Amino acid sequence: MTHRSIPAGIATPAYVVDVAKLKANLAAADRIRKEAGAKVLLATKAFAMPAAFPFMAPFLDGTTASGGYEAKLAAETFAPGDASKEVHVYSPAYTSDEMTGLKGVASHVYFNSARQLAKYRAQAKQQGQSIGLRINPGYSNATLGGALYDPCAPNSRFGEVASELEGIDWSGVHTLHAHALCESKADGSVGLIEHIATHFGEYVRKVKAVNFGGGHFLNKPGYDVDKLISALKAFKATFGVETYIEPGGGLVVDAGYLVSTVVDLHRNGAHLAIMDASASCHMPDVLEVPYRPEIAGAGQPGEKAHTYILGGKTCMTGDVIGEYSFDEPLQPGDRVTFLDMAQYSFVKNTTFNGAPLPDLALLHEEGRYEVVRAFGYRDFAGKLS
Repeated sequence: MTHRSIPAGIATPAYVVDVAKLKANLAAADRIRKEAGAKVLLATKAFAMPAAFPFMAPFLDGTTASGGYEAKLAAETFAPGDASKEVHVYSPAYTSDEMTGLKGVASHVYFNSARQLAKYRAQAKQQGQSIGLRINPGYSNATLGGALYDPCAPNSRFGEVASELEGIDWSGVHTLHAHALCESKADGSVGLIEHIATHFGEYVRKVKAVNFGGGHFLNKPGYDVDKLISALKAFKATFGVETYIEPGGGLVVDAGYLVSTVVDLHRNGAHLAIMDASASCHMPDVLEVPYRPEIAGAGQPGEKAHTYILGGKTCMTGDVIGEYSFDEPLQPGDRVTFLDMAQYSFVKNTTFNGAPLPDLALLHEEGRYEVVRAFGYRDFAGKLS
């Protein structure tokens, strides 16, 4: 995995979105739209940086949100004024205030169950929104994190189960929604599409569109976009419905970095480096999945001459990023660049221990570095008082 040169002397920690790589990723979405006739939405739960939206909007049909605030952000900042861009929103359960707050914000509202559909169907229709119902297709293909990230894991709260679908009033339901993937390659994407065709065809014929959700890891090496395009075309030919996918990480994979600085060194059985970036605050998936992020120029423990355990400077013992080796000894002030840090990173940040939030920045195609948001004490204090 490679990265473009980031200017020396920048403030850290900082999340840096590489515009050139982002645009290269979006080419895959554009192919799917043009060749499969499908619509592609950005899942803002994975990536929500309005400064990058102008680069993304020409390649996408809109956004999909996991709650009212995300939907409002998208409506206000993702191609505002462009009526062709859609804002979809899904929640496991809406409150009355949340539903009312979606008026004039979301074009499509997905309900999680027959109960939620019955409760809010009339309101969504009155608000001029297309109605969707999420089903639980019973198709598990989450390749990351096991049951933690599997929407179809046993006892999952996501989507209406197959046994309840027959009794649903499908009149006025525009979209059948089936999200079942996580970091899945093309075989998972195609498997889901074929699973819906085989097991839920009678319900597909009752709606005007099918949304195959997110988790399609479009730009990960080895993903066969041609297979996905063929499957979407075949599905559309069979059922005559509109099709959607809503990737998040798949659109921004490998398009961002978290740049960090070594604050100090320590020794306790092993060589330790204390960073100004934190697994707990800035890379929570490192602890939740768990996984070990790649560092530019670093190797596996023992592979290179100097091995260190990298951790954050919070007071949590488990705030450990991972163990890495380097060609040269680390020194305080050295810069370390964590790779693939656009997806599910800054959107999940916390200020635990008062840890400063990293800058949000763009690395433009010509190499210009632009900080689009810097954070300080008031951002921390504003959450608490």
